[in-house]
Amino acid sequence: MIIKAEEIATLLKKGEMPSARDPLVITPYTNLDKLAESGSASVDLRLGTWFVTLRQARMSHIKVEDREVQSQLTKTHYVPFGGEYYLHPRTFVLGITLEWIRLPKNLTAYVIGKSSWGRRGLIIATATGVHPGFKGCLTLEITNVGEIPIAIKPGTEICQIFIQEIHETGTDIVAKSQFVGSRKPRFGDIKLDDIARVLGEPLKKKQF
Repeated sequence: MIIKAEEIATLLKKGEMPSARDPLVITPYTNLDKLAESGSASVDLRLGTWFVTLRQARMSHIKVEDREVQSQLTKTHYVPFGGEYYLHPRTFVLGITLEWIRLPKNLTAYVIGKSSWGRRGLIIATATGVHPGFKGCLTLEITNVGEIPIAIKPGTEICQIFIQEIHETGTDIVAKSQFVGSRKPRFGDIKLDDIARVLGEPLKKKQF
């Protein structure tokens, strides 16, 4: 069940109390009264100051499981408040939310772009999932599918988070995301599991 903004504001106020256990936190978020009166079912999130792009390289392809190659191809950019990042047509960048988020073990969330940006050609990854127990800033996958560059400014409301209540199992186990604690955008690691490694092995000639 999606939690409405009024209840989110109540949970955030409870989370500010020193005695709060396993609180919901979205910070900085100053005007909780305005959030409670909005009548919406989401919380708007702002764009942070860090961006990560892929460098142009003369390569036929990228092996997604090769961590060293990806670290050599990425470039980090810092844009201060008051500055602008120009996203050109058909280009892609990783951004980060200004807000630091903490989800308790009974809540999950997903993030989508705001339609006001989408109608100008700016697309943020659809329904990015946030697991229970997540702590950190959220990485945003941003693409310009329009025909002209778009100037995006740190501090601008750029996406929205929907929070859902989930059924508790009575355990304290929460998802262990590789992005927990992030304050800068990251590409993250793609690891081949045992099944993928077996399926990727060259076929062996049968002996008769």
